[in-house]
Amino acid sequence: MSRYLTPSRIVLLALVELYAESRFPNASVLPVVSFVIKHLVHPKDSSSFVLSLEEIQAATSNQPSAVVGRTIYDLLLKRLWDINSFDALHTFFTNLQNYVADPEERGKTRDRKPEDSAVLHRTSILGCFIRRASLEFTRLLFHDAMALWNSFARFREPTLNKYRQRNIGAGSTSFDINLKGLSLNDPRVQKIYFNTQDSTAYMVSTNDVERLLEFQVDIMQRMGTRVPDEVQDRLRKMMDTKVPIPSLFHYVEFLNAWRAGDYPGSFDNLHRYFDYTMQNRDRTFYQYALLNLSILQADFGCYPESVLAMRETIKVARDHKDMACLNFALSWLYHFHKAHPRECPEVISSRMEWDSLQFLKAKAKEGGMHHLQSMAHLSEAKQILLSGESIPAAFECLLRSSHLNVSKYIRNAMGSQILLQCSLWSRLGISYLARLNCQVFLTKYRADSPMEDVVKAMCRDAYIMSMRGRAHQALDYLDNLDQDALRSLKIHQYWAAYVGLIKLRRAVLMDEFSAAELLLQQLSSLPHIEPDCHLELSLTRLDLLVRTGNFPQALALSAQIHDDLVRDNADVYHRVRVMVLRAQIFGACGRPLKGLSISINAASIAWKARLMPAVFSAFHAVAGILVTLEEYQAAYRMLDCIMPQVLECEDVYLAAQCFAVLADIEVGLAGKRMGVSRDKCLHNALDFLDRAFSHFARIQDLQSQKQMISRKTRIQDYLGDKSVRDDTVKMYRQLQRGVLQL
Repeated sequence: MSRYLTPSRIVLLALVELYAESRFPNASVLPVVSFVIKHLVHPKDSSSFVLSLEEIQAATSNQPSAVVGRTIYDLLLKRLWDINSFDALHTFFTNLQNYVADPEERGKTRDRKPEDSAVLHRTSILGCFIRRASLEFTRLLFHDAMALWNSFARFREPTLNKYRQRNIGAGSTSFDINLKGLSLNDPRVQKIYFNTQDSTAYMVSTNDVERLLEFQVDIMQRMGTRVPDEVQDRLRKMMDTKVPIPSLFHYVEFLNAWRAGDYPGSFDNLHRYFDYTMQNRDRTFYQYALLNLSILQADFGCYPESVLAMRETIKVARDHKDMACLNFALSWLYHFHKAHPRECPEVISSRMEWDSLQFLKAKAKEGGMHHLQSMAHLSEAKQILLSGESIPAAFECLLRSSHLNVSKYIRNAMGSQILLQCSLWSRLGISYLARLNCQVFLTKYRADSPMEDVVKAMCRDAYIMSMRGRAHQALDYLDNLDQDALRSLKIHQYWAAYVGLIKLRRAVLMDEFSAAELLLQQLSSLPHIEPDCHLELSLTRLDLLVRTGNFPQALALSAQIHDDLVRDNADVYHRVRVMVLRAQIFGACGRPLKGLSISINAASIAWKARLMPAVFSAFHAVAGILVTLEEYQAAYRMLDCIMPQVLECEDVYLAAQCFAVLADIEVGLAGKRMGVSRDKCLHNALDFLDRAFSHFARIQDLQSQKQMISRKTRIQDYLGDKSVRDDTVKMYRQLQRGVLQL
């Protein structure tokens, strides 16, 4: 493998030579020269790393040349086939120097005749290209130069038929004039040109491989994905040649193994890469070795070792005055403390408060690190939401981050910003805007965002769909996710957690308790699960215990969950939800006053933080307890004032529960009235039961559907409507057999 020269670069040199000889008319100069420069400067897409004949033909075949009746592609083929021997290849590189002038000779070119060749400046892009190509060819050993010639002959071979159309005398051995009179089956021809084991070794250069590896590293770091299988195969074939392997290849292997969850492989490749780097650059990149090691250990659950490595990173980065690394390390340590508060030593935990964010924002602004500054604003907004503070302040931080993302064109930060907006709208009870934000992100910013953010948005969208009673569509939506996006272990675990949660919730509602227990075991075995998923898992476990009548264990588990959340200073929304469920459990097991105090406290906290779905859940819990205390008027006024907002939340389960409590309230009011007023209350109760049954049916809550039909049957029996009651009993029996069609 050559360090720089390849057959495709020889073609580019031929195009530059034609340009220097003034073979391009004015109309063709810009497109062809732009094509050449595009492949000399580092390309932005992977398709441009190895130039193919098809790309060359597409760029030059439609461009007219200065020769009448000939295109630039025709002149290029003529020039390429004029290199008809190994000696001609030497002559080609030797003559290239005639097209490059020293700066002091540049002024002499003004007296040149129009028919003379143009002179390229030594420091121009084309001039530097010619000088480097000539130098690299001069430095080649004889064996490497012969291999380059053989590769060039193979690369040029498919153009023979096109070349024959303009040159009738061209034959199968025209690639080497020394073979004139010989056939391709001659033993000498076979020995020289067709007996090379590494037939593709010189189709790419070490420079091309390094650029390809840099491109892969950039994509993997920005998008959080793994190298596709076909790209891995091509990289390994390139590395199979007997040349030194670029050290960056070990870093690509490290990232790939890391995303795949291969801890030994990632650890080994990380050490290999930074061992080579330290030999070449001394200790300049030592802090980045520690930084990668810390993040790697954190992802695989080695939290104490990760914290120690990150503290050493901060120390080394401060010594080397590497502010970019230092600020990133401080930002990572802050987020690590928020995610794993019990794993950080006290000396670190005491520093990871509000002042840390202010320091990060100031340093990021001073250093012009706009992406880090945008993330700091998002972290501030997230901290405000987690602590239940001012919603306008959170919106202000979001707007600051959005302004940076738009004005500085930070497209890969839009995912984190929009996902946080989605959470904010969900907490305010406006689920329509929450889902709209997910769809906007997936439509407009998906291509430039990390794959982790894309999968998070899709999972959030699917979860909102399941809350609306469309669990089947949500599962189909997640099943249709591109499998290449799930090749990273962390992303796959996040996706699997949401799929499992939707299935678990559906199994609990459908009274499939065995399947629910199995899903609980599988989800609990996930090594790393997001806090939101972990809370949903805990709440579903509590619901399962309540539905099976195991109230003592449910109370003990709810107390343990609440204590853990308080100890870790967790999200206030999570704490309120656990408090509401705990109050409902107290009400269900005969301790309504205890549940009333907890639910009122939860409602107060949720209202201060503007957690509207939690406020409505707390009001529902209070109303249910008031029904058991026979305070029907107060319970009705409480639920009646929030029902429009409850329906706007589009939480089908919460709306169904509220309608069921309203039905109980109407029945309780009917017990205190007489005559027409009583019948009116009972008919209102039937109406609320029908609505509750409709909502429970949407989420396939079998147990609650039976309860609604059973209550409806008793009311109809009291009203004396026998025919309607018989139809309701028939519905109940069909529901028991699982054959009810709605």
